[in-house]
Amino acid sequence: MADTTYRGRRAVSLENDRIRVTVLVEGGHIAELCEKSSGVNPMWTPHWPSLEPSQFDSRTHASLYGSHDESKLLAGIAGHNLCVDIFGGTSPEEAKAGLTPHGEGSIVPYRIHVENGELIQSAGFPQAQLAFERRIRLHGCVAAIRETLTNLMAVDKPTAWTQHVSLGAPFVARGETEFRVSATRSKVYEADFAGDLGPYLPAAEFNWPHVPLKRGGTMDLRTYPAAERSGGFTTHLMDPSHDQAYFLAWAPSSKVLCGYVWKRSDFPWMGLWEENCARDVAPWNNREITRGMEFGVSPMPESRRQMIERGSLFGEAAFRWIPARSSVTVDYCAFVKTSDAIAQEASWSGGDGLVLR
Repeated sequence: MADTTYRGRRAVSLENDRIRVTVLVEGGHIAELCEKSSGVNPMWTPHWPSLEPSQFDSRTHASLYGSHDESKLLAGIAGHNLCVDIFGGTSPEEAKAGLTPHGEGSIVPYRIHVENGELIQSAGFPQAQLAFERRIRLHGCVAAIRETLTNLMAVDKPTAWTQHVSLGAPFVARGETEFRVSATRSKVYEADFAGDLGPYLPAAEFNWPHVPLKRGGTMDLRTYPAAERSGGFTTHLMDPSHDQAYFLAWAPSSKVLCGYVWKRSDFPWMGLWEENCARDVAPWNNREITRGMEFGVSPMPESRRQMIERGSLFGEAAFRWIPARSSVTVDYCAFVKTSDAIAQEASWSGGDGLVLR
């Protein structure tokens, strides 16, 4: 482990001979999952300057990061960020009280140290009254990750908990990058997510991977769109016939394959977020190509009130209860490696690591 900087941000790296994982001190983002032989980091790295959340000032930085409710989050976002205890936007009252979209997990400072070969991140989320710990251990091309969320309140808490993994260019390329997901029943975001640039039919229900289009017909979500500008969000129920769930992403140009594997009972949903040079406001400025592979306990990015009122989708709960003054622990893994083709199936076999077939 080494203290370092990443795009001018305070960071800590953990590496072996095959991969390097870099996490940011402020916001806790997993900013880098680097395959060392190729030098490829599939994680999204925005074109705008990266800023420590503690340095963000809405008056000073509005011209660069915008003056909307996501500005503070976007100023420091990188790669894989944690969404707790909301996944989506805030209510007007929450925003006025200082809560940012996706909750505090992406903006608070983390304490980071190494112990017995593990990188350990910990933080408190005072607005949500939660404590969080993440442990990362490397095994070859795999990063094994364990997270524990503790409810500090004396009441049971309905909670969103999503791993907002965002992959970006040049790993994500129009009409080229391929994806595989252990998905079944699916639905398009109910509102028109990207206006005229969003090709998907709002609220349409479908079976992975063929999403209905506004103009008729369908599109195969297993390949990133070839359009010059597009955007959208679809949610996907992980296959209930399997204990484990996964996504894989492969870039033909670099022949790098990455992915995540997790227990379906922990995170039954995956959201696919597409931003393909569609957003014209700062800091986006029609320049970002990214694909969010967002696995968690909630199907849609929405406010806490909307999440609770939704309750469920396709018979699967839309949030998770964290019992009063209790902890919940989840295990998942990330990997990155070179591959001549995208693997068709993946599974996590305990301490033996990732199995690709």
